Formats: sequence, structure tokens, C-alpha cells
Amino acid sequence: MGVGTMTDFGPLIANPKSLLLGAAAQLGIFMTYVGTQFMGFTYQQSASIGIIGGADGPTAIFVTSRLAPELLGPIAVAAYSYMALVPVIQPPIMKALTTKEERRIVMRPLRQVSKREKIIFPIMITVFVALLVPSAAPLIACLMLGNLFKESGVVERLQKTAGNELMNIVTIFLGTSVGLTMQGDRFLQPETLLIILLGIVAFGVATAGGVIAAKLMNLIWRKNPVNPLIGSAGVSAVPMAARVSHNVGQKYDPSNYLLMHAMGPNVAGVIGTAVIAGYYIATLAR
Repeated sequence: MGVGTMTDFGPLIANPKSLLLGAAAQLGIFMTYVGTQFMGFTYQQSASIGIIGGADGPTAIFVTSRLAPELLGPIAVAAYSYMALVPVIQPPIMKALTTKEERRIVMRPLRQVSKREKIIFPIMITVFVALLVPSAAPLIACLMLGNLFKESGVVERLQKTAGNELMNIVTIFLGTSVGLTMQGDRFLQPETLLIILLGIVAFGVATAGGVIAAKLMNLIWRKNPVNPLIGSAGVSAVPMAARVSHNVGQKYDPSNYLLMHAMGPNVAGVIGTAVIAGYYIATLAR
């Protein structure tokens, strides 16, 4: 809910194609899920490790608490570590997969999104996801409720509380409760290091998936090309991943402003990770 109060879905509404980039960035979750099957992890543990690729700490904790609570400590550490290391991990991958010409692509300005569209969007997405993946409804509904607080403009006190005081309180309790699971006999194991390494693989593949998807989109929509750098923002680290895309682009063309374009796949990634989390819980919960 707190994240929803700080999220602007305008760029996604203005450019619905960016939803494809958010979906492509979920590749890291699925590939890690499949890969860990060959390492002796259970289906539930593989799903919990794979969700790290979404770079969404709260969702990773939510899924792990339902599917593999014994791995809660290392997965929480990995998820939040890679969220913080987005500016370090993503740029080398982005540069390796793009050319200088692609990084200089200037995208068309986004259209102005009306207030009515911004109010209808969270309601529509909540209903759609609840019907498609009911187990994801709690995550999506809270995200969209927070956004509705923001966009409606009539519950300013609730918006400020959800985005500040409530979010800070929950963060404190979340950190301390997860910390209590890190007993030496459960946390200080070789398996913990393996999970952290698998987490960076999941995150790296997710970043690459978004960039490659943007390059493929340019083969289809040649008249309105997409700067591939914004594909890396398809992970759920809002708004840090979008800022990284913008900053990398600015190094090659200081007049190129990619921040709002990158916010589209960024918020799409939040929705995508929540939907996958709901699917995993619905199919793998013990």
C-alpha cells in the first residue's frame, strides 16, 4: 500500500507497450525456478529463490513465508541486497547488450494521462488480476488501493500515513521479525551462500530479459523505436531501476530524458512480480 502511494501509473497508461518489457523482465524468475530444480531444491524453495529476480523485497518475503519459511532469512537478505545494488549490477549488463547508437535513441514524448484514466486503472487492474490469479489479489489490491489514495486526491491524510508512518512502522517490524529467523544453525550454512549467488543470477537474467525484449520490439515497431535501456527497468525496484536507465542514457546523450519512459516498465514489473507470486502460492502452497 505504501509503495502504491508513491507510484505513478501514468507512464504505463500512456505507453501500454511498456507492459511487455515488465513481463519480459520476469524471465529471471522463471529461469531460476527451473534451474534450481537441478540443484536439489524443492518446488517451493525454487519458487522462493526465483522470486528474488523480481527485485521486490516485500513480495519475496511474502512468497517465502508461504512456501519455504526455512529460507526466509537468506532470501530476505538477497532480495534487499540486490535492490540496493541496482545501480551497480544493472549498468554493465545494459552496456553489454546494447550499442552506443541504441543507447542514444530518443523516444517520443508521452501523452498526457487524464485523472479519470489514473483512477480507473487501479480498479480495473485489481478486478482483472483477482479474476485471473485470485491468490495475487491481496498483493495487487493493496498496491492499487495505495495508488487510489494518491490519485483520488480526497484522502490526503490516509495517503501520507500509508506512504510515510505506516510504511516506516511496517519496515521496522518486518526487519526485526525476519532477523529473528536468522539463527546460526539455519542461516550460517553453505546453502545460504548458494541462495545469494542464485539471487544475483535471477536478477541479472531479469535485467537482460527486459533489454533484449526492447531490442526485439524495435524490430516490430521501427517507426517508433524504444531505447533498450528502459527494458532493464522491468524489475520491481521502483523507482531506482528507472533512475538507473535514465542515468546510463544521460551518459551517452545528456539531452535524452528516459526517466518517465522507464517508469512504464518499472511499474509493470511490480504488477508482473505480484501476479507470479500469486500463481506460485496458488499452485505450490503446502
